[in-house]
Amino acid sequence: MGNVVLVTGVGRHLGSRFAQVIRDQPGVDLVVGVDVQPPSRPIGGAAPYTFVGADIRRPVVARVIADHGVTTVVHLNVSTTTLGSTSRGAVKETNVIGTMQLLAAVQKAPSVRRLVVKSTTSVYGSAPRDPAVFQERMQPKVLPTGGFAKDAVEVEGYVRGFSRRRPDVAVGVLRFANILGPDADTPLNEYFALPVLPTVLGFDPRLQFVHEDDAVETLRLAALDPRRGTTNSGTFNVAGDGVMLLSQAARRLGKPTVPMLLQAVSFMAGLARRTGVLDFSPEQLRLLTHGRVVDTTQLRETFGYTPAYTTEQALACLAAAQGPGLLPPARVAAWTDRVARTLQVTPETIERTQG
Repeated sequence: MGNVVLVTGVGRHLGSRFAQVIRDQPGVDLVVGVDVQPPSRPIGGAAPYTFVGADIRRPVVARVIADHGVTTVVHLNVSTTTLGSTSRGAVKETNVIGTMQLLAAVQKAPSVRRLVVKSTTSVYGSAPRDPAVFQERMQPKVLPTGGFAKDAVEVEGYVRGFSRRRPDVAVGVLRFANILGPDADTPLNEYFALPVLPTVLGFDPRLQFVHEDDAVETLRLAALDPRRGTTNSGTFNVAGDGVMLLSQAARRLGKPTVPMLLQAVSFMAGLARRTGVLDFSPEQLRLLTHGRVVDTTQLRETFGYTPAYTTEQALACLAAAQGPGLLPPARVAAWTDRVARTLQVTPETIERTQG
């Protein structure tokens, strides 16, 4: 058998979309999807497909790789949200311990020749002293100290160690900006779906987006043999051209904003996480305070791909999928009244929530 592609995280939206696309690529003889739960919709395509219900934190993943003679591993089971999961601890275990277990299995598999890992631009952090634009080799002013950003930093560290131990394996790390799309299951997608957008008073961060179609296409190119004059090995920032302010994004979506003190937004974020309404993580709060912009020169010139959607166009697609965003004044008033009632808490409560 020729090219056998193993996809982790196939039960999620991005994983299932990628698995369907890669099945139709010439030279792909088999696609193996691995996740705890199967995808919610059928995965079509020309090449044979098999689903293995397995937890990548368990050694069973090594047997899956060996039994199917896997040649390409695409690791998408690195989550940035706890929604749909039991706890933040379980997600961290999957992100970090699961990656370690997967890399250990790949290291022992002589058949594997290519490894692609989904990462995030949140590894750069979001801080007031950040540079205007982050390049791949730049280090953050303040290293992420927790949450999904710290998970991604640890995952990338383990991947670099793996590449030193297996120099014969082509390793590509894709640092995606905020992925948007009609069906994307990302924290920022969920934030923009709110009827009213809470913002941090006094801040209007710069943001970048990548359309989910571009995310899938970048993964497809990373999993296949590179075109002449390009390489898919290395670390690449992936984002649509252009930058938008949060206030501009809210206007394009037709969503009113409610500026609040940072402590108040932090309290609401903790309340949303506990109730399961929205996974408003601390790193997302920092993003919506200080913003983040990355350079994509390496993606275009070395990797050989220019995203089809700009940052503005990616947001426009989301706006079209959501429909008219302007809400009736009565609904806006009712929502803001609920926000005000929620904020009627003591400073001790806010401090306890932040802790």
